[in-house]
Amino acid sequence: MGSLGRGRNRQARLAVAPSSHGALEHMTGAQWGGASAVFLASAVEWVEAFTIVLAVALTIGWRRATGAAAAALAVIAVLIAVTGVGLEAARADIDRIRAAIGIFLLLFGLRWYVKAIRRFAGRTALHDEAREFAATREHLEQSESRAAWAIAFKGVLLEGLEVWLLVVALGHTLSYPAAAGSAVAALMVVIGVGFALKAPLTRVPENTLKYAVACAILSFGTFWGLGGIVGERAVWPLGDASLLWLLAAYAGAGRVIAWAARVPSSGRSLEMGA
Repeated sequence: MGSLGRGRNRQARLAVAPSSHGALEHMTGAQWGGASAVFLASAVEWVEAFTIVLAVALTIGWRRATGAAAAALAVIAVLIAVTGVGLEAARADIDRIRAAIGIFLLLFGLRWYVKAIRRFAGRTALHDEAREFAATREHLEQSESRAAWAIAFKGVLLEGLEVWLLVVALGHTLSYPAAAGSAVAALMVVIGVGFALKAPLTRVPENTLKYAVACAILSFGTFWGLGGIVGERAVWPLGDASLLWLLAAYAGAGRVIAWAARVPSSGRSLEMGA
């Protein structure tokens, strides 16, 4: 009887716990869209982090620079893991959680959205990885070895914290493993390309990527924010399909605003882009 009971319990656990392959098969369009947004946003952040690590590596050596980067990534990994466990244990009203996350995504996405529009309009200089690399090298030449290590650690940590915030925000309402996996996949791609080239990734269209990701984040933020406050069925009768026209609306509106605010070439006074 004991072995029979244990066998039944094991079968029940296997029936309840879906495999990761099955979970991927059952992801909705909104979940795939969220995972893609995390991947692209993470890639942008990791590219900026790699530029800093590369500059440090050429100053104090690859071993110490990658050690600093690995230490920062370990902190981010712990944060993602601990937050995931905490969110899984939380038993709160999903509508309230989505409303709060929606508002956060609106604020987060708006920052990238406005910067991208200003760059398209010619009011802010495009982000230039080569210029950032040169500026970091110049600063490192005046720094000690420990200071250089700290620059690499802080650079990766600050960029990684933005990735962590996105994983938490999109992961809790979509799929936390998929969101975290997308961030890790983006990191692996950037590391692979970066180590192959061993040069700043200047050909990555950062402004275009940031604009696309900002539109996606604002779309999810609007969808969840209003859905959590008013009620998803009441405000979005089309369901997840509403995300598509929200994305199109933000993308179109941003381009129109950039065109209307465009500065003539003769009168431009550009602010340096971050």
